[in-house]
Amino acid sequence: MARRETTAPDGPADGAAGTGSRLPDPATLGYEQARDELASIVGRLESGAGTLEESLALWERGEALAARCQEWLDGARERLTAARGGRTGTAGTLDEDARAHAAGEDDEEDR
Repeated sequence: MARRETTAPDGPADGAAGTGSRLPDPATLGYEQARDELASIVGRLESGAGTLEESLALWERGEALAARCQEWLDGARERLTAARGGRTGTAGTLDEDARAHAAGEDDEEDR
């Protein structure tokens, strides 16, 4: 069974120096906290600095943070759907009536 990484290999995700710093469990983080830490980790990985073991630990932490961000986004989507009265259309997509209108398939009366 895989264990959850709770320490940073070379310090907190904000880039401060240190060894074995305790990091909060991703499940306890808000969306913005998880997103900001994930962005920091991506930057560190892209820089190529650090050992393979450090990079793997960062990757694992990043995966957990990305999953937490997705949980927040899924929850927000559910709340929006509920607020819209259960309509399932999402941002960036069109419902059937809007698709027909966009395709020029309006009723004859509208032409």
